[in-house]
Amino acid sequence: MKTSNWTQVSEFVFLGITEDPKLQLPLFLFFLLVYVVTLLCNTGIIILVWLKHCLHTPMYFLLCTLSFVDICLSSITVPIMLSNFLSTKKIISFRGCVAQMFLLFAIGSTEVFLLAVMAYDRYTAICNPLLYPVIMSNQACIYLLVRICIIAVVNAVTQTVCTFTLRFCKSNIITHFCCEIHPILKLACSDTTWNEVVLSLVAGGLIMVSVSCILVSYASIISAILKIHSTEGRWRAFSTCSSHLVCVTIFFGTLVFMYGMPNTKHSMAKDRAVSVLYMVIIPMLNPLIYSLRNQEIKGALVTGFRKACFSR
Repeated sequence: MKTSNWTQVSEFVFLGITEDPKLQLPLFLFFLLVYVVTLLCNTGIIILVWLKHCLHTPMYFLLCTLSFVDICLSSITVPIMLSNFLSTKKIISFRGCVAQMFLLFAIGSTEVFLLAVMAYDRYTAICNPLLYPVIMSNQACIYLLVRICIIAVVNAVTQTVCTFTLRFCKSNIITHFCCEIHPILKLACSDTTWNEVVLSLVAGGLIMVSVSCILVSYASIISAILKIHSTEGRWRAFSTCSSHLVCVTIFFGTLVFMYGMPNTKHSMAKDRAVSVLYMVIIPMLNPLIYSLRNQEIKGALVTGFRKACFSR
C-alpha cells in the first residue's frame, strides 16, 4: 500500500534464531523433539487427570488448564519456526503477524494470571482448609478462568492494535523467530513512545499484579507452614506447592526480563534466547516438573502403568 510519503509493508521476513545454514537442520531436530515432548507430556497430564477420579480437584483442574495453555503457547510459534528452519524464505504475512502477536499476548497473559490463581488455590488449601471446598468450588474456578480470559483478550487487543496502527516503512526484516513486540516496534517509522508506555503500564502492570498476588499467597503459606510442629507435616504441606513455586520462578523470571526494561535497552540476541525459554522450553518443563515433584501425579502414573502391564 502506497501513499505520497511512505510505503506500508505487506509481509515480514524472520531472521530466525540463527542465519548459519549449518545449524538449521540440528536446530530443526532439537526443537521438533522439544515440541513433541511438550505435546505428549501436557496432553498426558490432561488425560491422566481426566481418567483418575482422585485427581478431580481444583488444583488439578487448574493444572490441566495450565497444560492446555502451554500447548497453545508452544503451538503459536514452534510449527512456524520448524518450517522456517527448512525454508529459504522465512516469510509471514502482515495479517499473520498481527494474529501471532495477538495470540502470544492472549495466551501469555492467561498463563500469567493462571499461575496467580494456582498460588491462591494453594494458599486456600493450606491456610483455610475447612473453607477450601467452598472457596475453590468448580463454579468458582470456572468464574476465575473466564475473568482471566477476558483480561487476557483485552490486553492482547490493546497491545496488538497499538502496535499495528504504527507505520512500518523502515524494513520488513524481523530480527527474531516470531512476531514478538520488541523487534516489531524497532521496525516502525512512527514514534513508539506511546507504545512503550502502554506496554509498560498494561503488560507490566498485569505482571506486577500477578506477582504481588503470588508473593502474598506464599508469604501466608510459609507463615502457616512454620506453625506446623512436625517436620513431616511441614514437608507435606510444602510439597503440595513446591512444583508451582519452581514453575513460577522460571516463568516470571523470563517475563521480567522481557517486559521490565525499556525497548531501547533490549538486545535482540538476548531477547531471542529468553523468548525460546518461555515460549518453547518452559511449556515442556512445566508438566515434567509437576510429574517429578508431585506425589499424587507420580502415584497415578505408577498405578496406571501397573494396571496396563497387569492387563497384558
